[in-house]
Amino acid sequence: MKVAFVVQRYGLEISGGAELHCRWVTEHMKKYWDVEVLTTRALDYISWENHYSGSDVLVNDIRVRRFSVAKPRDPERFGKIQNFVFENEHSEEDEIMWLKEEGPFSPDLIDYIKGHVDDYNYFIFFSYRYYHSYWGIQAVPHKSILVPTAEHDPVVNLKIFKELFRKPRGIVFNSLEEKKMINTVSGNENIPAEVVGVGAEVPEEVFSKQFCQKYGIKDNYVIYIGRIDINKGCIELFDFFIRYKKETSSNIQLVLVGSTVLKIPIHPDIIYLGFLSEEEKFSALDKALLLLMPSFYESLSMVTNEAWALGKPVLANARCEVLKGQCERSSAGLYYKNYREFKEALMLFLGSSRLRSSMGKNGRKYFQDNYTWGTIEKKYLSLLKRLEKE
Repeated sequence: MKVAFVVQRYGLEISGGAELHCRWVTEHMKKYWDVEVLTTRALDYISWENHYSGSDVLVNDIRVRRFSVAKPRDPERFGKIQNFVFENEHSEEDEIMWLKEEGPFSPDLIDYIKGHVDDYNYFIFFSYRYYHSYWGIQAVPHKSILVPTAEHDPVVNLKIFKELFRKPRGIVFNSLEEKKMINTVSGNENIPAEVVGVGAEVPEEVFSKQFCQKYGIKDNYVIYIGRIDINKGCIELFDFFIRYKKETSSNIQLVLVGSTVLKIPIHPDIIYLGFLSEEEKFSALDKALLLLMPSFYESLSMVTNEAWALGKPVLANARCEVLKGQCERSSAGLYYKNYREFKEALMLFLGSSRLRSSMGKNGRKYFQDNYTWGTIEKKYLSLLKRLEKE
């Protein structure tokens, strides 16, 4: 079986989100299928500027076909169109204009799909909200599988996507909350679907002691891993943490790992390490007391699963239904709606190693039951087997 994975950008330099999710699934499913990746030349997700030069390359022994972005995103123009669409009565044509500006605008990619329909058994599209998925699924609905990676934000309610969610042959959801949200928005319960998510690449060995020595970090810290920006709840996280430090005598530190688009507060107990290798990321996570997940929008938190794989508890933003659901189903995390709840939950965690250990064990079991790669692979195989049977 030949399967094309279609995603907005793809490369070893891309360290998170749907793009990393796509790469991991592609690399694991090549054991079963003849796989290729169809993507753009973009690296930066804000401008979508063409970055990669090769049009047909190998990335970890997988063939990757890259197509040019015809027009980079103009953030100012896009912002104005988005504000208009989200705040005013508008037409579907306005939404199509929004989609074009959202990008990455690559007609060549869509033309390739249209011209090579018979070369592939299925096209698996990652991220519903971008140009490649919307127009790609229109081109090959009978061979398309959508991995929406949808978050509970205003985009999911646009008219064009309500219709899009009813078109694919199959859907791979990240979480029960994502499935419920999309079913409610579009009424697409009749489409064959699996709640799958994504596995985690956990190193066989971590070197947390050496990591702390290298960066001069004390043992007593909590950690945030991911893109540091406003939609990930980082501004609120900084505010809550600094307030917590002022109101308590705790010597806890906050370690930040990931790229940033925000100005990070200058504080003696906020330590920003920037982007780390996977080995160092897991070493940092392994030594932390717990993971903080302040994000407002997730379809599934990969780093939360990674924390549970290492037996670390999680303190998450309850206003994100997916994170709250993950914590409730696993019994491996606490969650907060406001500063008072954040403070109380953090004090509970920091004051009880027994609680941290118990929730960490629950998390490890939850991960092993649901998110090992063997489990993820079986669910993809099961869905395609079902579609072939039908």
